[in-house]
Amino acid sequence: MARIGAIFTFAAALSACTSAPEPAATAPSPIDPTILHPTVLTLDTHVDIPLDFATDAVDPLDTDREVNLLKMQEGGLDVAFFIVYVAQTARTPENYAQAQSEALTKFAAIHRLTDELYPDRIGLAYRAADVERLVAEGKLVAAIGVENGFSLGRDLEMLDRYYALGARYVSLSHDGHNDLADSARPSTALGDVPAEHDGVSELGARLIRRLNELGIMVDISHASKQAALDTLALSAAPVIASHSSIRAVADHVRNLDDETLLALKANGGVVQIVAFNGYLKIQPPEQRAALDALAARLGLTPPVDRETLAESLRAPYAEGVAEIDAQWAPADVHDLVDHIDYAVKLIGIDHVGISSDFGGGGGIVGWADARETPNVTAALLARGYSEEAIRKLWGGNLLRVWREVERISEEL
Repeated sequence: MARIGAIFTFAAALSACTSAPEPAATAPSPIDPTILHPTVLTLDTHVDIPLDFATDAVDPLDTDREVNLLKMQEGGLDVAFFIVYVAQTARTPENYAQAQSEALTKFAAIHRLTDELYPDRIGLAYRAADVERLVAEGKLVAAIGVENGFSLGRDLEMLDRYYALGARYVSLSHDGHNDLADSARPSTALGDVPAEHDGVSELGARLIRRLNELGIMVDISHASKQAALDTLALSAAPVIASHSSIRAVADHVRNLDDETLLALKANGGVVQIVAFNGYLKIQPPEQRAALDALAARLGLTPPVDRETLAESLRAPYAEGVAEIDAQWAPADVHDLVDHIDYAVKLIGIDHVGISSDFGGGGGIVGWADARETPNVTAALLARGYSEEAIRKLWGGNLLRVWREVERISEEL
């Protein structure tokens, strides 16, 4: 694929860092990142989109967001899972209908992107083999993930329709419990108890079985620990955590602890370490208080879901967060690699990958948008990862899981 000037502006700063734990890799690699990065198939498992994506209001070619087609090409980001996300709300027939409507709107937007607006630039992958084929054709690649099984409703009939539209992973929950599983972050606004199902519900277990049958990857990001462990025990196919980091490095409820990571390894799955500031570095109480005060000034209730913010509030909220984060040394690509190191040492290089959560609050110093993707490769090389390891981290492991999920689907 032709790429416009890859940038490595952050790489030099990495070599000056001395606070990293002993790395999973060894000495810095002599490989030139500017030569390696354009040859690596890079895959990001989590890029959120707004409801008006692929319209005149949000042109995916050059929209002023962290990911657009020009930024993907410039930064050598080959593949993005664009996310069909809906927020958790009260479980009423009206809200289920609204959630499904919003989900179908986002599916339609992704199809407009690949089928109508820019088919010469980007194609939609329905199978793992499509990814490599489209890249070989010189195109960018879109894939589809569904975040929050709430949009499926209670009868699961929508799942087959989502599959036909291209959904290739589904997460059971988001922030707040639903009828499928408990969330890592119960919603006080929705009246959630700490654990509603003690993990995955009976309906959730049926969903996992049907996901396995269809060949859709099951995603445990945002699930409670017990729901994640239940999912790993129930799934006949490897499972992914599409955008999570490491609890032992940063003690955040959204991160995976060692027990869950080891279960993920035993399952054959992969954790996609996410470039999300709050998951990579723990916020001090003063920073959390400042963020809550910012939300209050804008009339918002914490925790703020950026993806559902009104358009008029997106910019002031993002600017306020950036000002606050800058006072407390926000996470950078060095911190991202710290989490990768820990996971690789614990569960092995075959079970770790990379994601951004761009559009949903992700983005760190050094990887603030798709143009800066080469900086992650440079950081991995500086930490001593081999070319083979980097290829696995950047997409090889996720594609292995995807292929295995497809194989098991055929057996089932």
